[in-house]
Amino acid sequence: MAARDKIVVGLDIGTTKICCLITEIRENGDVEVIGFGISESKGLRRGLVVNMEQTVDAIRSCVEDAERMAGIRVDEVYTGIAGGHIQGISTSGVIAIKGDEITPSDKKRVVDQAKDFAKPVGVEIIHVLPQDFTVDDLSGISDPVGMAGSRLEARVHIVTGSVTAVSNITKCAQKAGLGLQDIVLQQIASAAAILTPDEMQLGVILMDIGGGTTDIAAFNEGAIRHTAVLALGGDHITNDIAVGLRTPIAEAERLKIKYGHAIAARVSPDEQIEVPSIGGDTVNMVPRRILAEIIESRVEELFKLAYTEIRNTGLVETMSAGLVLTGGASELEGIADIAEGIMHMPVRVGYPRGVKGLVELVKSPAYATAVGLCIYETSRPEYSFRPKVSTSFERILDRMIRWFKEVF
Repeated sequence: MAARDKIVVGLDIGTTKICCLITEIRENGDVEVIGFGISESKGLRRGLVVNMEQTVDAIRSCVEDAERMAGIRVDEVYTGIAGGHIQGISTSGVIAIKGDEITPSDKKRVVDQAKDFAKPVGVEIIHVLPQDFTVDDLSGISDPVGMAGSRLEARVHIVTGSVTAVSNITKCAQKAGLGLQDIVLQQIASAAAILTPDEMQLGVILMDIGGGTTDIAAFNEGAIRHTAVLALGGDHITNDIAVGLRTPIAEAERLKIKYGHAIAARVSPDEQIEVPSIGGDTVNMVPRRILAEIIESRVEELFKLAYTEIRNTGLVETMSAGLVLTGGASELEGIADIAEGIMHMPVRVGYPRGVKGLVELVKSPAYATAVGLCIYETSRPEYSFRPKVSTSFERILDRMIRWFKEVF
């Protein structure tokens, strides 16, 4: 086999699905999709691991499928992290400059000073994302290196997560025989695949509507300004349908995808759909508008919560590029229109961009995080979480120990 260019693998460990995307970074910078695998996620709830064995099995399954398609073995991956335990805080730091000009070490020193805050017990820093710098009285500087000055201030956005949650994600990957190159906040990964530089400069809100949670990130002047996690997602819509129509969860999900609409008034009151009952003994004919009413109620709640979250930060007026939706539930018919009415800003549904090759496999918003994890490698921030990566020997030894336990 001819030598390959650099291989980058994104592993999206979500509440409803786990997918593995294998890409090849060409010499010209192109990111080419060469392998893809997906499996149902049963071991997570709202982004948190609740059953490690099921999660590990699902990771192995999708990675093996991606490996077969790409014709290579995967050793290390980038993986995303989400959930209600994620917190974002903006803070600042100030240092005195001793030399004639600001050096890279000065820049690192002021960022380190900004992240030196009293974080609660049981959390750890996942990302430290510089927003801008101030040199003496000159503010709004994106990179101060090389400038003259006596005082340097940095404003940064710090993302923290539960030590336990991060450790469980790391252990799941390692038990599946994988090393972690980095753990990335899901909305940051999705932004890499969905947002344009102009949107991030003008001001934009990204809402990644996942199964268990909705992840929010606000960008302005090219930097991240706010992150938040809402405890609502596509699974809540599915559960509402299952309860309201008295149908199994799997059927509720199918009905949502096939017949769902976020605006009930746009559905004909005469249209009927077949709804299997719990137990599967009977099939009931139900007006499709009732399904839409159930969906509309929950979707309205989601966007009202999102609007309140952004309004409380004072950032609404700076979001000139509006709102971009992504994640599996963003493909629900009518969702962009209802979001526009509640959020009072232009809305579009974002599809993954920036990759070549087998792009038809990942052209859905549901795969924005997986694509973004691979693109993230080419634009990784200076300051990001680096988990303890197990060596190849440690991973082989772990597999041998598990094998001996199974045999003996």
